[in-house]
Amino acid sequence: MRNPILVLNTLSSKAKIKGYQFERLYRNLYNPEFFLKAYGKIYAKTGNMTAGSDGKTVDGMSIERIERIIESLRNQTYSPVPAKRVYIPKSNGGKRPLGIPSFEDKLVQEVVRNLLEEIYEPAFSPNSHGFRPRRSCHTALLQCKNTLTHTKWFVEGDIKGFFDNIDHHILINILRKRIKDEKFINLIWKFLKAGYLEDWKFHQTYSGTPQGGIISPILSNIYLNELDIYIEEYKASFDKGTKRAANKEYMKISKKIHELKKTLHNEWQNLTEENRFNYKQEIKNLYNLRGTMRRTVQNDPNFRRIQYVRYADDFLIGIIGSKQDAEKVKEDLTRYLKEKLNLELSQEKTLITHNKKKARFLGYDIMISQDESLKGGTFKGQKITRKSAKGKCYLSLPREKWINKLLSLGALRVSFGHIWKPIHRTYLSNLEDIEIISTYNSEIEGLYNYYRMAFNVSNLHSYYYVMKFSFLRTMAQKYKSSVGKMASKYRVHKDLGVKFETKQGVKIRLFYSKGFKYNLSVLREEGMDFREQTAMYGGRTSLVERLLANKCEWCGAENVPIEVHHVRKIKDLKGKKLWEQNMIARRRKTMTLCKECHVDLHAGRLD
Repeated sequence: MRNPILVLNTLSSKAKIKGYQFERLYRNLYNPEFFLKAYGKIYAKTGNMTAGSDGKTVDGMSIERIERIIESLRNQTYSPVPAKRVYIPKSNGGKRPLGIPSFEDKLVQEVVRNLLEEIYEPAFSPNSHGFRPRRSCHTALLQCKNTLTHTKWFVEGDIKGFFDNIDHHILINILRKRIKDEKFINLIWKFLKAGYLEDWKFHQTYSGTPQGGIISPILSNIYLNELDIYIEEYKASFDKGTKRAANKEYMKISKKIHELKKTLHNEWQNLTEENRFNYKQEIKNLYNLRGTMRRTVQNDPNFRRIQYVRYADDFLIGIIGSKQDAEKVKEDLTRYLKEKLNLELSQEKTLITHNKKKARFLGYDIMISQDESLKGGTFKGQKITRKSAKGKCYLSLPREKWINKLLSLGALRVSFGHIWKPIHRTYLSNLEDIEIISTYNSEIEGLYNYYRMAFNVSNLHSYYYVMKFSFLRTMAQKYKSSVGKMASKYRVHKDLGVKFETKQGVKIRLFYSKGFKYNLSVLREEGMDFREQTAMYGGRTSLVERLLANKCEWCGAENVPIEVHHVRKIKDLKGKKLWEQNMIARRRKTMTLCKECHVDLHAGRLD
C-alpha cells in the first residue's frame, strides 16, 4: 500500500492545476495506512469516549476493526449510522443541538477529510480563515486590521442557519466540478443523508452538513468557496479608480509654502531680521492650515474599493464608497446566495454600519479612527506637526464580552444593575487547590489570548480583579475561612500561589500575573485551527506503532491480535488496580492488550 503522505502530496500538487479533475479517489479508502493515520490523529479527543447511537466508542480499537470497515467500503455495504443528538447549554441560557457520530464513522470521515483538504485547500480564497490549516480567528482579524483602512461602510454578513441549510444537491454539484469518482461522491451522499437520533427516534436530514461530523467544516468551506469566488469577481467590477483625486486646496497651500521657502532661501542675505521672522511665521501658519486638510478628496465619487474577510459563515465587508454602494452590495449578495447557493441572508442581522460606529466581527469591535487632531513630533531632529491616523482600523475588546464571561462563570454578581461583587464558585470548591488555581489561570489566559489583538486589551485588568477575588472567596468557602486569611495563606511574595507535591519536590503554581499586553502576533499554538490534535506519550513508539507491534502490554503475549483500551482522563483512574497503576505511572490514556486481557479488564478480572 502507498504511503498516505505521498498520496496526499500528489493530490496537493495536482490540485494546483486549474480545471484538473480527480479520479479513482475511492481506492484510497482500501488503504489501512490511511485509517491508522486517521486513528493517530483523532483518538486523543475525549469526545471519542462518548458512545454514538451504535453504542461503540474508540475503546477496543484494533486492526481487525479497521479491516472490517475497509471490507464494507470495498463492497459498498458501508452505511454511516445516524448521529446521536444531544443538547449543550449556550452562553445566553439556551441550548445548542450537538450530533455525536459513531467512532467508526469519525474514522472514515477523517480519511475523507484528508483527501478533500489536499484537493481543495490550494484553491481556497486567501480571504477565508475558518477551519483551515495555519489560519484562525486571529488571522481573519489581522486581515481586517490591515485591509479595512479608510473604510466608510461595513456590511456585517449573517447567513440564516447556514450549517443546517446547506443544499445537498448544490454541494454535490460543486464537488463534481473537481471529483470524477462516483463511488467517492456516493460516500459523501451517505454521510449527508445519515440523519440523526433524538430520544431514539430517527430523523431524516434533507439539508445541512453531517451532525458533529469531522467532514462538516471542509464541506462548508467548499460550499462557501463559491461565495468567495463571487466576491472576487464582484470586486473586479466594483473597484474604481487607481487613487483618490488630489485636494486642490491642499495642493494650492503646498505650492504657496514651496514658493515662500524658495524666496526665503534666495533672498536670505537681503532680508531684515523682521522680514525673515515674518516669512517663517507665514510658512508655519500655512503648514498648520495644511495640517487640518487631507492630501486627497476623501469622498471622491470616482474612487471605490471593497474588501472582504470570512471566517466560516461569518463575513465582514468593508466599502470605500457611498451608502448606496453598501446597500447595492447587500442586495446583490442576498440575490446571489438565494439563487446560486439556496441560502438566506438575514436582512435584520446583516447590518450596514457607518465607520463612525463599531462593526462586530468574531467577538471584536472593528473601529475606524475618526481622530483629526494635530500631534507634535520630531523628524530628523526637527520639530514637526503631523496629522493623526484618521481612517486607521483598530480592533477593540467589547466591554460586555468580559462581563458576560464573568457572569457565565458565576464569578460575579451584579446588584441593582451597577454594583459589582466577586463571588465564590461553589462547584469548584470540591476540587484540589492546584485544580482550582489552574482553572482560574486557564480562564484568565484563555480570554486574554483571544483578545490580545485588541488595542484596549488592558481593560481586562478589571476582569482579572474580579477573578482574583472570586478565587479567594472560593478558597474561603472551601476552608470555612475569610478572604483575608486566604490572602495570607496563599501569599507568595507579591503574588498568590498554591504549593503542590511532585516527584521533583514541592513546586508552586502562581495565580496569573503576567498582565494584559497588546500583542498582534499570530502564534501557531494559539487555537484549535492550528493545533494538531495528537497526544505525545512517553516511550519509544507511538500508539499506532504499539498497536502494530502485536504485543500485549499486560501479559506480554506476542504475535497476537491487539485491542487498544482507552480511558477518558488519567485522573479518572483510581489507582486501586494494578493496570490502573500501570497507566498512571506511564501517564498514558491507552494500553494495548490482547483480546483475552481486554475482556478480563472490563469484567474486573485483570488483576
